[in-house]
Amino acid sequence: MRATARLMTGSGTPRLHLQDGPIDLILLAEGTAHAVDTAYHAAVRAFATVLDRLCAELPLVRAPVTSNVPWPVDPIACRMRAAVSPFTRFGFITPMAAVAGAVAETMLAIMTEAAPLSRACVNNGGDIAVHLGPRQSLTVGMVSRPKLPERNGPDFFGNLTIDHADTIRGIATSGWRGRSFSRGIADAVTVLAVTAAAADAAATVIANAVDLPAHPNILRRPASTIQPDSDLGEILVTCGVGRLSSREIDEALACGLCLAERLAAEGEIVAAALHLSGRSVATSMLPAVSIPRRIARLVDA
Repeated sequence: MRATARLMTGSGTPRLHLQDGPIDLILLAEGTAHAVDTAYHAAVRAFATVLDRLCAELPLVRAPVTSNVPWPVDPIACRMRAAVSPFTRFGFITPMAAVAGAVAETMLAIMTEAAPLSRACVNNGGDIAVHLGPRQSLTVGMVSRPKLPERNGPDFFGNLTIDHADTIRGIATSGWRGRSFSRGIADAVTVLAVTAAAADAAATVIANAVDLPAHPNILRRPASTIQPDSDLGEILVTCGVGRLSSREIDEALACGLCLAERLAAEGEIVAAALHLSGRSVATSMLPAVSIPRRIARLVDA
């Protein structure tokens, strides 16, 4: 299957849809007509080789990060490795934990380097890289539960506006219901960080921490029995979460929140919101989140 590109020209600003195998991107660029056209053409050209270059690095990006594992060569794979490196202290992690954010971040850089844009973002399945020029802002929806096969889209609990003056340029969401595996039981953990790759890696780690080990109502299976080529191998991943008591929900969320607050204090993330079984908690530094009756999203997840 070859990479495809399609300009989405419905209501609002035209967006670019790029897809190649498992990579599915929505790109938004704003500026002069010439700048937007130049940025989109640059993105299409660069995207044609993204998947092939990542596949060439698969042995390295699927390997647990240790000092003995060499760094990859491909720039996106290097972003992935750099993003997860701060989290090796918490145990097993591979560069794949940051793949969606790193791809989004790289494609955004290609657009902004190709043309002067007032505002731009790249959404890779809900992991979003953001560019904001002076006096610009972007409003994005925050999920309490990612997209499920039986649903038309993810569940949103509110929206968040990021301003040019903010340090936030990356947003990522992880959870056991999402498209990637999780060792925890969070429905969704949304992380705001300086880069999309950092947000992606941190969301994975925090979502893993929202857990109740050995709980009888939590179904887990080795990752390799679900996806034979998973970078998680025989590690148990969450396949189902049954009924939990109110105390158990609070306990699991508290474990994840403790780690999120620590990462925020250390500067690894800006803030995070955690969701489990209809309950939500957030780090103390979470920017104001508005909860309108109908959420307007500039980027479809």
